[in-house]
Amino acid sequence: MELVDMKEAMFYESLGDQDVRCDLCAHHCKIQEGQRGICNVRENQGGTLNTLVYGRTISQHVDPVEKKPLLHFYPGSRAFSIATPGCNFRCQWCQNAGISQMPRERQMIMGSEASPEKIVETALDQGCKSIAYTYTEPTIFFEYAYDTAQIAQERGLKNIFVTNGYMTEKALKKIEPYLDAANVDLKGFKNDFYRKYVGAKLEPVLENLKTIKKLDIWLEVTTLVIPELNDSDQELRNAAKFIAEELGEETPWHISGFYPAYQMQDVPPTSPERLRNAYQIGKEEGLKHIYNRQVREGSDTHCAGCGETLIDRQGYLITENRIEGTDSCPNCGESIPGVGMTG
Repeated sequence: MELVDMKEAMFYESLGDQDVRCDLCAHHCKIQEGQRGICNVRENQGGTLNTLVYGRTISQHVDPVEKKPLLHFYPGSRAFSIATPGCNFRCQWCQNAGISQMPRERQMIMGSEASPEKIVETALDQGCKSIAYTYTEPTIFFEYAYDTAQIAQERGLKNIFVTNGYMTEKALKKIEPYLDAANVDLKGFKNDFYRKYVGAKLEPVLENLKTIKKLDIWLEVTTLVIPELNDSDQELRNAAKFIAEELGEETPWHISGFYPAYQMQDVPPTSPERLRNAYQIGKEEGLKHIYNRQVREGSDTHCAGCGETLIDRQGYLITENRIEGTDSCPNCGESIPGVGMTG
């Protein structure tokens, strides 16, 4: 069922002659009357910018928080994950393109009605610790996420953004009082890569990563390593160096292996050797917690001091947690960064 009910959007200004500029994300789309922005879910109707996806979920699932991925945020807990259609990026490898690109490619906005109150009630009924705004880009359904996050906080739930990090600073600071954690995709470390394969710029992502850290929102970073496109030693080193120096050596870095999808069916999967190479580069740049589920023990949390395995995982399942009830390594006393790590 196609749903196109509208609600006035946040973060826009009138430019006269019924034109508006959207200031939700770094695209800053100038939108003429009757037209939509790059995300295809914000429409100018008579000089009023409306969001077309408020309360319209295309996906609802209960996930391990590790699947977001967040490995230093209430490990072992459950996150109620929601999404609406649409995205402000055009990643050529998107594994969720069927819903993220639906409004653009199929000129459709589908979903099921679910009020913010209903989302929170469902999350509580399912025994979840948090709500994750994920699968597509939460920035494009900001108003829905914002209202839901406020109610969630009042009811004792945490809020998580799994995001491309392209929101404006004013949007980020608006959600900050209610946002507990974020996993941000750092898709590469060259502006040309972002422009060609994503349809965006690198610099706003870097600035938002720094802002998220300064706002004391728990932050983890993910980089999808794509053969021959963003996997050179220098580009990986630059990304790892930025994380270590600007975000802190304790910031978890998730190295993700590419799998052929969407418009990149002819690109081979990332080899285990390239993933191990990225891991080694991250270590050389001083990062203390690097993860990759595609290699052996790549999901385990180790002590940065002595190397002891502290949280043993099989896929997304925790099989042993040696720091439950404490905030340090039982072997050497090293403090373990994160939120809710002690259970």
